Amino acid sequence: MFQFPFRYIDKTQFHRIADLNEDSGVVQLRGILRRLSVVGDGRKKRLTGVFRDESGAIELVWFTGINWLEKALVVGTEYVVFGKVNAFRDQLNIAHPEMEVAAADNTQKSTTFVPVYPSTEKLNAKGLDAKARRRLMNILLERLGPQDLPENMPAGILQQYRFPSRFQALRSIHFPQNQQELDAARNRLKFEELFFLQLRLLQLKRRRKTEVRGYVFDKIGEQFNLFFNEKLPFELTNAQKRVIKEIRRDFATGIQMNRLLQGDVGSGKTIVALMCALMAIDNGFQACIMAPTEILAQQHYNAISEYLDGMDIGVAFLSGNVKGKKRSQLLKELEAGDIHLLIGTHALIEDPVVFKNLGLAITDEQHRFGVAQRARLWAKSKPYPPHVLVMTATPIPRTLAMTLYGDLDVSVIDELPPGRKDIVTTHRTEHHRMRVIGFMREEIAKGRQIYVVYPLIEESEKLDLQNLQEGYEALQREFPPPEYQISIVHGRMKSADKDFEMQRFVSGATQIMVATTVIEVGVNVPNASVMVIENTERFGLSQLHQLRGRVGRGAEQSFCVLLSSYKLSADSRERIQIMCSTNNGFDIAEADLRLRGPGDLEGTQQSGALNLRIADLAKDGRILQAARETATLILDADPQLALPEHQVLRDFLEQTKKRFSAWNRIS
Repeated sequence: MFQFPFRYIDKTQFHRIADLNEDSGVVQLRGILRRLSVVGDGRKKRLTGVFRDESGAIELVWFTGINWLEKALVVGTEYVVFGKVNAFRDQLNIAHPEMEVAAADNTQKSTTFVPVYPSTEKLNAKGLDAKARRRLMNILLERLGPQDLPENMPAGILQQYRFPSRFQALRSIHFPQNQQELDAARNRLKFEELFFLQLRLLQLKRRRKTEVRGYVFDKIGEQFNLFFNEKLPFELTNAQKRVIKEIRRDFATGIQMNRLLQGDVGSGKTIVALMCALMAIDNGFQACIMAPTEILAQQHYNAISEYLDGMDIGVAFLSGNVKGKKRSQLLKELEAGDIHLLIGTHALIEDPVVFKNLGLAITDEQHRFGVAQRARLWAKSKPYPPHVLVMTATPIPRTLAMTLYGDLDVSVIDELPPGRKDIVTTHRTEHHRMRVIGFMREEIAKGRQIYVVYPLIEESEKLDLQNLQEGYEALQREFPPPEYQISIVHGRMKSADKDFEMQRFVSGATQIMVATTVIEVGVNVPNASVMVIENTERFGLSQLHQLRGRVGRGAEQSFCVLLSSYKLSADSRERIQIMCSTNNGFDIAEADLRLRGPGDLEGTQQSGALNLRIADLAKDGRILQAARETATLILDADPQLALPEHQVLRDFLEQTKKRFSAWNRIS
């Protein structure tokens, strides 16, 4: 019932045989079966028929069920034929058409939109192909009445948007009589799906704001002021100042903060996170920053240690590689409160890690952590959960943020630090490889460093690693030692080897870093000004944007070269054009959502919020906005949904509670 058709066959139109060609696709004809004969032997045996209307004739052909069809079909009878036009030896035919005896009064009960359901070979093999499921759905809907599918939305909403009833919408989505009926059913069901999604998220947000107490950080103290006035290496942007004020307001309320901080690559999220941590420390609490990879965690630790050099603040680093006495000592100091700021990987959530008084938990690139992992971090603070700041450098389209993070407050750093130059992005094919090599030599001669990135996709990992190795060897021939030095890094290397190669590049000992996407987050080398991305067509837009963000961190002009094969699909070509035309991460995220859909965007699959049956976040932004506004108005007027007209909402939310139970643990 709730598995909706993904397309419809329009049986309201009849075609003339004379107008058909091999590109006509699926057509519906009305005419007379003039001839029927069995031809060929063995496997080549088939039933052929000649079908004619007033404009011409076409061959019909069947390869299975021949004996039954030969008896069932009557030559000289008028039929309605439905099927796909093919060309064989310059002759048009329709293989295995649907045949229905034409109605004498020239009307046809099947002249309607016929639903097509998503299917699999297993379903087809069990006799549940599209036609059988259509028949089952028809029988089911004939036996059900409005009482079996009760209304779940208040009458006021139905009147306001002129929606059909729930029962009527479900009938029409499967068997619409015309386009208007189909559109009305779709709009109603999309709105319903998004409305209940927003209602739950907003309820969760309100519950947190009224029920979940939080620690009060009410003073701006010595450490914050010392850092802001004497240690801050640059002027904060207006966007950074705005976000710090928003977070400071949250800290003063006595309610647990749950805030998402979005900022494009290089927008200065780390400084904002550090200044928030200093607020927690000034109020007598500890803070932690959890990153998804050791490289990124180490990067944060190095940068923050440098910023805080000379200040009386205990900063420590913890990952799975910190072992033995060093680990024991660190855990002892953390529990005693001597470590004020702990930075690390998911090692932070392990049971032996005990904080004295954790007040602020910051996660970076949080979509890479599972719901349960994050919940364990929040449990490390008593009596209240810590304030939560979730950071991401993956710009999230507005519709996706409203759905995936609709229960969080959102802050956006939408301004890059002054003096940053836009990265110049160009597309080159294999034919231009030598020109790219020449350009790389010129940049190295200026004292710059270069990344060369290869895809590493699990399904073809061996092949990818082989390409990486071959690429590395080819570059060694073009850039021979001792004049040039090249590092190589990929996810299958031991951590120690990877760190050694990374450090060689960071220190400037190597001019070129050949890598897989392990460098997508966390490597900050201001002197690296060129990013060459091999096999560009194999990356998604957001990933390309993240990779490009590894350069452009210094004062010099930076470049990104997208290398691809000459033959490209339309989607790949569009992705590359978008990358060359804009550096704006939010524009790129919107385009990525449109091209790939939300299910493919990194990390979003783990949220129940995106198991959408009919709504499409890439296309239904206006419906989503209307659904959220309507849900907000209802909860403003009736937070407990206690009014009689909201009884239907309460009942439906209770029925579907299980599906959304995991949300209570999502930060």
